[in-house]
This record gives sequence, structure tokens and C-alpha cells, in this order.
Amino acid sequence: MAGNVMSVAYNQLNALYGISMGTSNKYDAHKRSELRSTYYSIVKSNKESPLYKIQAGANVKRFAIDIKEQAHTIRNVVSSLSENGEGMESAFDKRIAATDDPKVVTAEYVGENDQPITPENAGFTLEVTQLATPQINTGHFLRRAGHDFKPGSYGFDLNTNSTSYEFQFNVNEDDTNEDVLNKLRKLINNANIGLQSELVMDEHGTGKALRIESRQTGLDEGKEFLFEIVPHKDSASKAAMNMLGIDNVSSPAENSSFLLNGTHHASYSNIFTVNNMFSVTLNGVSEPGQKVTVGFKPSEDAVIDNVERLISAYNGMVNTANRYANARESSGNLVKDISEFARHFTQDLSEIGIHVESDSSLSIDREALTDAISIGNTKHTFEVLNKFRDALGRKADQASIDPMNYVSKVIVAYKHPNPNKNFAMPYITSMYSGMMVDRFC
Repeated sequence: MAGNVMSVAYNQLNALYGISMGTSNKYDAHKRSELRSTYYSIVKSNKESPLYKIQAGANVKRFAIDIKEQAHTIRNVVSSLSENGEGMESAFDKRIAATDDPKVVTAEYVGENDQPITPENAGFTLEVTQLATPQINTGHFLRRAGHDFKPGSYGFDLNTNSTSYEFQFNVNEDDTNEDVLNKLRKLINNANIGLQSELVMDEHGTGKALRIESRQTGLDEGKEFLFEIVPHKDSASKAAMNMLGIDNVSSPAENSSFLLNGTHHASYSNIFTVNNMFSVTLNGVSEPGQKVTVGFKPSEDAVIDNVERLISAYNGMVNTANRYANARESSGNLVKDISEFARHFTQDLSEIGIHVESDSSLSIDREALTDAISIGNTKHTFEVLNKFRDALGRKADQASIDPMNYVSKVIVAYKHPNPNKNFAMPYITSMYSGMMVDRFC
């Protein structure tokens, strides 16, 4: 039951805010001691925080969630560069996958760093002949302002290979064709059943149709569809479906097809694992006879790629700060914190080829950084990188624990100066961690 509730909550979050969490990785799992530490950090922050009222605004929740999302991204990158208490110089020993044509194939090394490398698993070639595709149903184009549907109730069943869903919708007397299509679009999207629907316009701009696409790609052998739409048996529903046309498959789901070291393979998805070492993503179709080679990057490139991942995660938080800088929901503290953080490292970073821009974002001079890693004072270079990594991780933890620190709010009362007389209020803690911000607060 709890799992279903969490799934519904996440789907609702994704539908409302368009957040894509991506796939989980090992850094999303935590030990009991880490969870206990996070809990006590939340309680401590809560006990020391003054009582306040949040300024009402449409973007308060989105702003706070964006901060938590960016902090989560930073924390995962920092964790991946801090395994077993190692410094970033250990990246020389870590393996990073590479391809010679990222437009067609990209790869990530998912094996263990102590896993033996043999001629059989050191690399491989791929020739992509077809990408895995979703199923798409596109309905008939209807006049946007027309009134082709009679007032009444209509229904249809949407069948997948494992489940059947029943949908019903009403048409009011003043509903236009576009109104009806929008009702169906929202009905399907809000159902969270792995389908995404949208309205598409014809070339003349006078007609619209409903387009339904599956998130899943590929098709099991012997199956004819990923989803099937069937009207209810009453004549009105059948007539409405004939008018809508959304039961017609305009593009069937297909499996990916590729040659791995010259041998033909197929997959339901464009993402799959090879030898339990490489996670491969197919991005495009190869030119006839052109093979993509997948292997490992040289050590210096591996280090710089890890630095770029860290800088990219940091810049994500900068972009969030700048995006909300002038919004009334923002207190301005996020921009201030990031600016002070960047200024603290400006000199040290510039010496190794990382530069602080005017908006506090960071850019990398790959040539200068390569020199600093390979032929410069490598000890100083990695001291700077490790300090920056650790400080960024601490800053991300602070932002994740209390994102409301960056939201515009009115202080109502300060806590008693004696910390022994302050107590944690669990409902406020819940608001911090769950982002339940009421528009009347």
C-alpha cells in the first residue's frame, strides 16, 4: 500500500512540475547512519529556524523543489567522486566509457573498477540499423471551433497487454471540438498509465487531432500493440470514436536492431547493458557500413570528464538561482550564497584552468586543466579540486535540508536565544522535507 501511495505521489509530482528524476543509482541508497544524520540535521535546522509565513506565489513550491533537485544532483556527483574517502586523483584509476560517434551511440561504464579487463570485454563495435520506437495513435483532424459531438456521455476502454482501463467523458452543449479533445488529453495524461497525449494542429491551422504516445518502446514477440483503444458498445460511443479516430495506430512500436561485433541483436529499448560493464544508449541510426567503437577513455580525459560533471552540477544550481533571481518567491539568498561560494574559490580555480564567470557559473579551459593534471603541480591541482568538491557537497546538503531558507518569507517570531528552550516542531519539518506549501499560509 505504501509503495502504491509513493508511486502515485511521484507521478503527480512529475505531472505537475515536469520533473524527471532519471534512473536511480547506487548513490540514491543510504545507510542507516546517513539517514539518521540527515534526520538530526533537519531537526537541528528546525529548532534554530524562526517562525515565519511564506509569501504566497504560484512558483514557491516549484522553486523549493528545483533547489532540492539540483542539490540532489550535486550530492550524487560528489558521492561518486568521494567513494571510500578517496580524492579526485583516484579518477586516474576509474574507468570511463567512450564512443567515437556520440550522435549514434553513447556509453557509460557500470562495472566495478577492479573488474578484470580482457580482450573480450575491453570494447566492442555497434552498427545501429533501427531505434526502438513507441506506439503512436493519431486521431482525425477536427475543426477547432466546430460542434461535431452531441451533448452526452461517452466511453472507451484502453487495453494494454496486461491491464484494461475504462475511460468516460462528458460533452456539454457549448463544448467545441477543441474543448472535447482537451478533455481527453487531460483525462489520459492524468491517468498516469504510461501514455502521453497532446493536441497536434494540421498544416492549415484550422484543425486539431489527439496524438497518444506510449512511454514504453519495443514490442514482445507475438504481440500486436502496446495499447489498444476500443469504444464502448453503445452507438453514441462508437460514433464518437469514429469521429475521433484515436483507435488508429499511426506508428506501431518497434524494437531496436543493431549489430554487436557483427552479430545481429534486438532490444525492446534504446538503452541496454553489454557484458555487465557498459550501459549503452542508442541515439541514432548508423550510416550503412559505419561501425561505432565503444571502449575506455585515457586517464587524463577520465579526470577531466569527472571535473566537468562536477562543474555541470554546480552550474545547474547557478541556473536555478538566476532563473528565480527576480521572482517574488525568491529571497535572493540563493544568488548571494552562490556568489560568495564562487568568490572564495576564484583564485585557486583559475590557477588550474577553471574560471568563474560574471554570473558565478564556472567554465573549463580543457587544455589548461590537462596541463595542471598531467605536467603541472598535480598535488596542488587535486588539493583545489578536492576542497571544491567537499565544500560544494556541504553546500548542497544545506540547501537540501532547508530549501525554504531561499524562499521569500516574513519573520513572525525568533526562537529563544537559549537553544535548550527550543523544541522541534514536526509539522514544520514535514514542510521542509515534503514541500507541502499551502497557498493560504
